[in-house]
This record gives sequence, C-alpha cells and structure tokens, in this order.
Amino acid sequence: MSKFNIDNDAIRQLAELLDETNLTEIEVAAGDNKIRVARQGATYAAAPAPLAAAPVAAAAAPAAAASGGDVASHPGCVKSPMVGVVYFAPEPGAAPFITAGSTVAEGQTLMLIEAMKTFNPIRAPKAGKISQIIATDGNPVEYDEPLVIIE
Repeated sequence: MSKFNIDNDAIRQLAELLDETNLTEIEVAAGDNKIRVARQGATYAAAPAPLAAAPVAAAAAPAAAASGGDVASHPGCVKSPMVGVVYFAPEPGAAPFITAGSTVAEGQTLMLIEAMKTFNPIRAPKAGKISQIIATDGNPVEYDEPLVIIE
C-alpha cells in the first residue's frame, strides 16, 4: 500500500477558490499527482489520489484576482450566459482574445465557452478596458458566473 501526503493547505486554497468563483468542483494535476475538490451543499470532498502542492500556486492566482469584493454586482461585469468551459484563445497556442489592461470594442470576442462540443463566442457588451479577468482558461464556468470586468 503506497502512502501519500495530504496537503491540507492546498485543499483549503482550492475550497476558497470554489467559494470565490462559484464553481462546483475544481481539479489540479501535476504528473500523476492531483487534487480534486468538489462542493456538495456546504461541504467539500477531496479525491483520494496522490497530492502535490505545486499546482496550487497556479490555481491561487485567479483567487487573488477575484478577491476584490463582489465583482458580480460591478456594472462592467460580463457574466457567463451558459454552463461550459472557458477558452481565451481560438485554438491551443494562439494569442488570447484579451488580456488584463487591453482595450476592447463593443461586440469584440472576449473568449469562447464550449458547451456540448460547440464553441460559443462571448462578445463585449460595451467598449472599454479589461480591468480584471476572473475566469480561468480551460476551466468550467456556471451560468451567470462573472467572467471579466470591463471599465
């Protein structure tokens, strides 16, 4: 029987990220090691797999960006119109549609959300500057979840 170390801090950080982003589950992996945290009511469960703390640093960056108060009520908040997976580039390796600080025009594609094997463009409802990117590339989003802030 192999023994593995459970990184309680990593699990706590992922649980906090779930709260901040309103996701129902999140999984990070590095090689054969992975951590999966899922929300079931008000509790969190961790999958019994070998765990690593290294991926948490990458997952913590969106948490820091999202912690600026209630972004969902911000007048420039663009929310997800559907459940799916967010992609910030048209294909792997391509330049992203937007970056923090970039200027966008009304109707410009901000990102794609893949739902049922269909890539749906999410367009800017107004012109402005991207002040905050809340969603994380390649991760699932829920309906009405904040994606970006346009100032």
